[in-house]
Formats: sequence, structure tokens, C-alpha cells
Amino acid sequence: MKRFLSVSITISLLLLIGNSTKAQYVLNAADAQYELFNYTRAIDLYEQAYQKKQTHYAAQRLYECYSFVNDYKQAESWSAIAAGMPEAKPENVLSYAKALQQNNKYAEAKQQFQKYGTLNKNTDQAELNRLLLSCDSAIYWMKNPTAVIITNAGKLNTPKSDWGLTTYDNGVTFASDRGASGTYQSASGRPFLKFDGASKPDKNIYGWTGNHYLRLYTQSASADSVSVFPIQTNTDYHMGPATFRANGKEMFFTLTKIPQKPVYVKGKLATVNVEIYSSKLDEQGKWSAPIAFNYNKVNEYSVGDPFVSPDGNSLYFSSNMPGGAGGSDIYVCQRSSDGSWSAPVNLKAINTPGNERTPVLGNDQSFYFSSDGRVGMGGLDIYSAKIMQTQFSAIKNLGYPVNSPQDDFAYVKTAALSGYLSSNRVGGLGDDDIYSFDEQQLLAFKLTGIVFDKRTNLPLTNAIVTLNKINGQSLKVQTDNTGAFKFNLEKSSDYQLTGEKTGYRTDLAQLTTKGLTSSKEIEQNLYLEKVELEKAIRLENIYYDFDKSNIRPDAAVELNKLVKIMKDNPTIWIELGSHTDSRGNDQYNQWLSQSRANSAVQYIIDQGIDKNRITAKGYGESMLLNKCANGVKCSEAEHQLNRRTEFKIVKM
Repeated sequence: MKRFLSVSITISLLLLIGNSTKAQYVLNAADAQYELFNYTRAIDLYEQAYQKKQTHYAAQRLYECYSFVNDYKQAESWSAIAAGMPEAKPENVLSYAKALQQNNKYAEAKQQFQKYGTLNKNTDQAELNRLLLSCDSAIYWMKNPTAVIITNAGKLNTPKSDWGLTTYDNGVTFASDRGASGTYQSASGRPFLKFDGASKPDKNIYGWTGNHYLRLYTQSASADSVSVFPIQTNTDYHMGPATFRANGKEMFFTLTKIPQKPVYVKGKLATVNVEIYSSKLDEQGKWSAPIAFNYNKVNEYSVGDPFVSPDGNSLYFSSNMPGGAGGSDIYVCQRSSDGSWSAPVNLKAINTPGNERTPVLGNDQSFYFSSDGRVGMGGLDIYSAKIMQTQFSAIKNLGYPVNSPQDDFAYVKTAALSGYLSSNRVGGLGDDDIYSFDEQQLLAFKLTGIVFDKRTNLPLTNAIVTLNKINGQSLKVQTDNTGAFKFNLEKSSDYQLTGEKTGYRTDLAQLTTKGLTSSKEIEQNLYLEKVELEKAIRLENIYYDFDKSNIRPDAAVELNKLVKIMKDNPTIWIELGSHTDSRGNDQYNQWLSQSRANSAVQYIIDQGIDKNRITAKGYGESMLLNKCANGVKCSEAEHQLNRRTEFKIVKM
């Protein structure tokens, strides 16, 4: 017996060492993909490594990778794991707080920001106060949304990045990396252009995103098709959004050109700064060769996001040139009578220690810009200000739903109550999308409800409820202390309602206002089921024929329910366990149960579930539910009860 125990311990240690070695090998491969910005491939490898050995390093890298690819739910899940491990640092708590913020969970985010402030004694108190106030403000804005309808401009968008729309010649222009004949990014924290210091960047594909470089596109009011804007820029790399004088004869735009002596960082990626160029329309209707802006310094800093005033005498732009208030600031230059530009003037009333982007001068002395350095919902928020000559006042966050937890920018009005903005908010067609907004909202119906704990029937506070209008906008709200929520509904519309809360499975409901002829209040409650990790949950009616492992048609129906659970809850990981009855050889039953588990898992993977999210475990006859052990006479029904499939959630 002692010898058997010794052998068992030795085998266990060998398996542990083997798994650790494999985990490190996979981690090394994941790190290589991470350094190449191949985040999707890195995610697959980091998840495999985490399955073999649950390390803080792998969890943190998974948070980073999912953040880079804008999968906010997965980023939250992995940041929670990293922040909860013994090796966690205050920065992990801060990451978790920001991930919660990205998913509209502002009450939970506030708690984590406060925890971070307690753990990190060197916290910038002013910045911490801004983050806490941002959480409170976002909750208020979501409960009191402005009367604005936000609609994805689907015909202009692609699965790639499309942003920076402006009007021109009875049509529109905008930038896109959809792949003309990764990208100038919208988020303030992303580089404008990165490339491997060992070689010049690919002329067709941008490594950060894997997409083509940005080009300027145009669509006329009389056409449905989109075409490349007719200008020769003499660069193979990015051309950003454009801005035009009112007469349509002069344009300014952002461009990247590889400098003669770029900054190379051995073994790492270097950043190429962006520049502003201008072009004029000649008498033949052709745009001239680009002319560099006087204050470009490509080897020192970026100059981008240009906006020219209608008369062409003021040029607003964003730059991270030295001497600013923060990361990137907004500046203005004035054109003199000889056509030259005055020195850039920092708009100190606008700028913060954060980043200010995409300035736009509107009508009626209004000025719009985006910032991540003010009280906001997260990422870049859109703000308005009043401008009188050179003075700015009444700076105001445009609230929800104009703003979201992600980046919202490039706000431009094309009429008194409507216009366009750009955003990488959840639910878009691609990375950055163009959205239209309309301030003329007609409210016909109200939706009210309460979110309950399905088991206790008690109301759940701080749950996030999402109202998705089919082929329309998405609104979110956080439940109050009574678990209650409310929305305004439009007439003749279909909706999907979703409730979610950390530690719970989501609940969904469908509703419609079609066929309703008079205003009324619709009530729809939601019931969330609390998740218990490692608790076995029986899948009913998953039975196997004796001595078989194939999936029967009746079993497929039940497995589809598990598929739906996993699709509705994309962060959970599942262990699917299969059990046999006691008939037959014990070792054979162990093999048979593993085969059955493998078959069930493969069926689920074939329905579109990622292989890293589900594992198969065969238990053989080791966990019988009744007395029917070896040698005990039982009925077929009693034996079939033991031939079962269960699942347990092993990760939220």
C-alpha cells in the first residue's frame, strides 16, 4: 500500500512538472505573438497555457489582449481573475475597475477605483476623484438619457474601421481601412502608426490591426456606392479624415509618410508620427499635390485631426507637441493675409492632462471636441463649448447616449438637430463605426421592470439592463436600490431586453410595440441566476445507448440549450462530465465515459463555441447516483439514471 502511494505521488509530480513545462512552452509562443500584435492568436495560446497552469501572468496578458481587440466582456473577466490572485498588484485592481467601466458597471467600477486608491499610496488624488465622479455622473446620465436617437450608419460602415465623416460637395467623406487599391486609431491611447523596427512597414497591411491602411473615401448624395477620394498623396500609408473650406476648394487632412530617418527601436516597434497636409482644387477640378503644414515635425511629434473654419482663416488641430497640458492638446493657428499660418496657440480652457481630439467648429458659436481627461463615461467623450472670439465657456459633456464607455469622437452637425459621430462602442459593425444622431425623438411608450435573483426572488441592485432596438440603437441603464429600471420605447419597434450582473447568468426577453395603438406602460421583469463555480448541473435527457458514445437526436436538443447558455454568457468556461453505469469493466467504463464526454464537447464546439472554453471529463462509474454498483441487480431505468452528462462552470 505504501509503495502504491509512493508510485501515485511520483506519477502526480511527473504530470505536474510536465504540465508546467508545457504551459511555459505555450506561454513563450503566446508572448511571441503578443509582441507581433497578433492578439487573436496570442489569446488562443494564453488560454491554453492558463488551462495547463493558472498563472497571474497568463490572466493579465489575456486581459491586455482582449482589451486590444475591444472584447470588453472577456477583458473584464480576465482582469477580475488577475486582480483576485495572490500576486495581484494595485495596477491589476485599476485595470479591473476600468474593465468594469467599459461594460457600464459603474457602481462596481467605483468600488474598485476606491480600492485602488487605498492600495496605492501614491495615487494622484485629483485623477482618482475624476474617476469616481465619472462613475457617479455616468450612472446619472444613463438614468436620464438625452432625447437623441443614435443609429449605426450601416451603408457607410464595414467590419473594419470607418470614422471621421464630414460633408463635402452634396455628399460625405470619411476615412476607412476597408482595403483600398493596423490604422490611424481613434483611441487616444493607441499609436497612430507602428511598425517593426527591423524593416519598413508593409505597404498594404498595417500590423497593429491586420487591416489595410486608412484611405479617404467619398459618397455622393445621389449614389449608394463608396469610392476612394480622387487625390494623389504619394504615400503608401495612412490618409486620415479631411476637412474642407466652405467653398469646397481647399482641404486639410492627416497623412503618414515614413521619414528619411525614422526612430528605430531594436527588437521593438517604433512609432511614426502623423502630419497635416493641404490641397487645393484647380480649374480642371483636380486636387493638387499635398502641401505640408508649417508646423509638422514628424521626427518629434504628431499633428492631426485638422478642422478648418468655413472661411479658411482658422485651423484647429490636435497635437502632442511639447509644452502641452497632457497627452495630446487642441491648438489653433490663424492665417494671415499673405497665406502664412501664425504660431500654434494652445486652447488652455479646453485641454486637460489627458488627451483632446477631433475639434470641430459648429454654428452658433458652438465648438465640439473629444477628451478622456474630463468627467465622462470612459474613453474619449464628446463635449461642447461656447466660443466667443478666442474665449471658451460652458464646457459640457453631451451625455448618454451620445457618449458611451468606449471612444466617441468626430462629432459633426449636418443640420440643426442631426449629424454624425464616430465610435467604437459595443454593437458596431467593425472597430470604429460612423453613427448618425437625431435629436427629434418621439416617445410613445414606457418600459418598466425589476431585475430579480432567480433563486431568492429578491431584487438585484446595480444590475446592467440593455435595451436593443432591432436594427436600431442600444441603451443601457443600471438598476436602482429596488432593482428597478425604465426605458422609453418607440412605436412600431421590436426590442431585445438583456439583464446582466457580475456573478450571474444573463436573462433575455423579447418585446414589441408593434400593434399598440395607444400610449401605455409595458412591464417586463428579468430573473438572473447566480453562478456557483464547480457545482455540477445535470443536463436532463442527455442519455446514451448502452456501450455507445454517439450523440442521440434527443441529446442534441438538450446540448443546444448549453450552447445557448455559453453564447449568452461568453466569458464562462465549462467542464462537461460524462458518467456511465456500473455494468462492464471499470477501466472500459472510464474510457467509454471519456469518449462520450469528448463527443458532447465536440458537438458543442461544432456549434461555434471556442474550444478553449470547454473541456471533457470522463468519470466512468466513479460517481453513481444510486445503489447500482458492481454486482447489484438493477432495472434498465436505474442504470440509465447513472448514464448521464453534467456540466459545471469553472470560470466566470
